[in-house]
Amino acid sequence: MEFTEIKGKIVSGVFALTSRTVILQVIAFVSTFILTILLSPSIFGIFFVVSAVISFLSYFSDIGFAAALIQKKEEPTREEYVTSFTIQQILVGSIVIISFILSPFFSSFYKLGDSGLFLFKALLVSFVLSSFKTIPSIILERKLDFELLVIPQILETIIFYSSAIIMALFGWGIVSFAWAAILRGIVGLIAIYIICPWKLGLGISVHALKHLLSFGVPFQVNSILALVKDDLMTIFLGKILPFSQVGYIGWAKKWAEVPLRLIMDSIVRVTFPAYSRLQADSKILSKAIEKSFFFLALFIFPVNILMVFFINPFVQIIPKYSKWEPALFSFYLFAFSSVFAAFSSTVINALNATGRIKTTLIIMVIWTILTWILIPIFVFFYGYNGVAISAFIISFTGIIPIIIMKRIIKFKIFSVLYKPLISTFFIACMMFFILKLSTNFKTIFISLPALVFIYGLLVWMWMRKDILPYLPKIK
Repeated sequence: MEFTEIKGKIVSGVFALTSRTVILQVIAFVSTFILTILLSPSIFGIFFVVSAVISFLSYFSDIGFAAALIQKKEEPTREEYVTSFTIQQILVGSIVIISFILSPFFSSFYKLGDSGLFLFKALLVSFVLSSFKTIPSIILERKLDFELLVIPQILETIIFYSSAIIMALFGWGIVSFAWAAILRGIVGLIAIYIICPWKLGLGISVHALKHLLSFGVPFQVNSILALVKDDLMTIFLGKILPFSQVGYIGWAKKWAEVPLRLIMDSIVRVTFPAYSRLQADSKILSKAIEKSFFFLALFIFPVNILMVFFINPFVQIIPKYSKWEPALFSFYLFAFSSVFAAFSSTVINALNATGRIKTTLIIMVIWTILTWILIPIFVFFYGYNGVAISAFIISFTGIIPIIIMKRIIKFKIFSVLYKPLISTFFIACMMFFILKLSTNFKTIFISLPALVFIYGLLVWMWMRKDILPYLPKIK
């Protein structure tokens, strides 16, 4: 791919994924809001725990082959695609068979009941359907054709939440999530094969396997550590805490990470394949990191502060939503942690894209050890809020990958971040005085769009020279 084409694809890819993310998050969070009214915290607790188990299993279905194919400089061969697909199906099939056999023990261990067990089996079926989408997704990602890749994801989200809400209205409870997951898997699979047809094939090439393992295994070890740090911890919490308290943790974490899902995920998704092709030019890479930081700050800072100020009034004034008030303290701490996570995750992504997987592996080991030491201690002393307290403390170590990356490639931080930071501070002051006057629904309904407009106007007046040159290309 020509260098100029890569530059254009980076920008279009980020915009496509960001637009998709905005659409998906609007659907997801409006739907989650409705579901949190219709369903109890304990049902959400069961869903979070079972989803974490499936997520845990999924990490063993790939062993890094997808990352190896995306990162490869040359176009992967048919043999490499078929080998990757075959190995993945062997792993997925083995995991699903074992999980079905052990499902009664899992249900008994967590006291899930018949409905919770059905949810577990439904998510396993969805897991199998998802595995068939891997190769078409890799092909689109290598081409940086994210505009096409987002279509199945939008359809999946619409199907999942619409069906879950309809079934919840009919009183299906936790079973609503089960059937919604199966429908999502079927629709997503059909959609991606229409967009990017790939002829299924089975077979293993020893030569292709060796190449895929050389990059994939260390990459996947890194991913598994992230899994142990996050999803396995959720599974552990599901055993030591009541499901209602796990629901509080999940609610607080989900809403606090809205800014990450809105913008950070898009940048990380595009920059891994893009940086893999730009790693030879440190000057270009430095500019790309700086611009990633700038646009992250431009969106994450104001969205985060808006949520911090308005989450409590929303909980108080919305009918049947006061049941989530015990989760507010955790939300505030998770919100602070998410700001650090946005920038540290971007740098981790750059380190991986430039082949420094061993460095990120060491960092991930540190974070995993800290997580498993601090969370049990703080949960013992402070209950479910101990999870957020631990995340708050660990977030300060996010400076480690940034320091390491700055030693490898020189890039600016303060000169990139100060304008979004000052603009956000100005908006925060306005919010403080508005909420001092009133916290009723009318005040919030009027002030929110007004604050967004003022921030946008401030950005345009002060930062348009910083933004406009970045939109069409990376210099």
